[in-house]
Amino acid sequence: MSQQTLAAESNVSRKEILEVARLARLGVDEDTASSYADDISDVLKLMQTLGSVDTTGIKPLSNIHEVCQDLRADVAKYDINRERNQSVAPAVEAGLYLVPQVIE
Repeated sequence: MSQQTLAAESNVSRKEILEVARLARLGVDEDTASSYADDISDVLKLMQTLGSVDTTGIKPLSNIHEVCQDLRADVAKYDINRERNQSVAPAVEAGLYLVPQVIE
């Protein structure tokens, strides 16, 4: 694919933004659509530039520090103090938090 074709594909039009907004049922006005189109086109151009960088022989980076992080043991702890936690609740009954009814 030529550079011209790639550049043309990285431009998003105001019309495309409005169509996507319509499909998503989002209210986007003309001025905002133009701004979004410019911003998204800029991001796509940046991605195109990054994609053109030769990364041959470069290993993928999983951690910026060349060390492994020590992980703690995955052990369940039962140190929840119900009385202390519920002491600050506005309403509690039989160990349960009472909340206002929101559905009739």
